[in-house]
Amino acid sequence: MLTSRAIRNRLFGAAVLCFVLGSAAKPAHAVSKEIVELQTQVQQLLDMVQRLQSTMDSRFGVMQHLAEQTADAANQVTSTVSAIQQKLNAQGDAMNGKVDAVSGQVQSLNDSVDELKARVAKLDKTLQDMQTQLQAMQAQQQQAMQPAGAPGATPTPGGAAAPGAGPFGSGAPGTAAANAPVAQQAPPLQDTLQAGERDFDAGRYDVAAGEFQDVVHYYPLDDAAGTAQFYLGEIAYQKKDYAHAIDSYNAVLEGFSGNAKAAAAQLHKGFALLAEDERSEGIRELRLLIQRHPQTPEAARARSRLNGMGVKISTAAAPAKSN
Repeated sequence: MLTSRAIRNRLFGAAVLCFVLGSAAKPAHAVSKEIVELQTQVQQLLDMVQRLQSTMDSRFGVMQHLAEQTADAANQVTSTVSAIQQKLNAQGDAMNGKVDAVSGQVQSLNDSVDELKARVAKLDKTLQDMQTQLQAMQAQQQQAMQPAGAPGATPTPGGAAAPGAGPFGSGAPGTAAANAPVAQQAPPLQDTLQAGERDFDAGRYDVAAGEFQDVVHYYPLDDAAGTAQFYLGEIAYQKKDYAHAIDSYNAVLEGFSGNAKAAAAQLHKGFALLAEDERSEGIRELRLLIQRHPQTPEAARARSRLNGMGVKISTAAAPAKSN
């Protein structure tokens, strides 16, 4: 495509050619009227070409300026849209993080309420058991202190009391108490717990289970009962009896949340739920463990398990541990 400068050059060349041809046709010393007119026309043509060139240059400059403005406006629109998109993405990520944090806190609150209810129920059951034992002891004392000749007493031949009988009809001091039902003596706490741990480490699970059950039965309010419950869960877990294992772990978490085995109980409860194909519940337990005990080895194992499953770990702050 020819530019205005090329067109002007061609027209100027054509005019010069016409002038030369006109000059060659007549003698150089004879300047005719036609040559003067031709020169005038050529000059006019050159003026027109210059005006056309000037007009085209000015319009081209305007078009170039408009194109630059359009390009600048497009760049500004693109940068503005990118900035808005980045802000929207940041706000979306922040909102998702806040939703996760609030969900974790609400779930932790619900768990704390459930734990408190379970502990109240356990305390109520313990009080009922103690009341039953107290009533049984009172009945035994009344039976031991029952005088001779009273209903249920064993008289001697002839209706007299046995020689040497005391005021309560006993043949000798302490005889009636000896004949009364004797309550089974509780085994020593630490010895029984340590024996259970040794048997568990040696793989004698049935023997260890009996020893841990004795600790739970005779010392239900002692912290050692929480440790025994944990090992009962471990025995059930080793036998792949995940349902009973979960029950034992729950007994630790609900009744002995401050026990040293609480973090391990929650970790293994999560593993047991995953083994039972309870994926959502297992993930919830592992996340709750990370929130409650973030700096423990059990929390590190929970993070490793969740990462291996491709599960996002919530960054919500750990809730305050309930008393």
